[in-house]
Amino acid sequence: MSIIGSKWKPCLIDALRDSPKRPSELHREIPDAVSRVLNQNLRELEEHGIIEKKIFAELPPHSEYYLTDLEKSILPIIDSMDDWGEKHRPILEKLVL
Repeated sequence: MSIIGSKWKPCLIDALRDSPKRPSELHREIPDAVSRVLNQNLRELEEHGIIEKKIFAELPPHSEYYLTDLEKSILPIIDSMDDWGEKHRPILEKLVL
């Protein structure tokens, strides 16, 4: 839980599920998160070997994040968490409001 247990890390992992993405794409996919927090979460996931960052040496320079094989193995758990949230959405929305 110390590796993926934050509000936005499962969202980042899910966003990278199908293909590598640039940081700006991740920020657009998760608009409710503050950029600074997303960037911090990306750095932490990279430090733990969950994602990798590829930097392209071209003009203009850009980078992409992608899931490592280690993280791909946790996708079923992310899916289960998502299913649980969808199943209990009415109850959870009442609690949050």
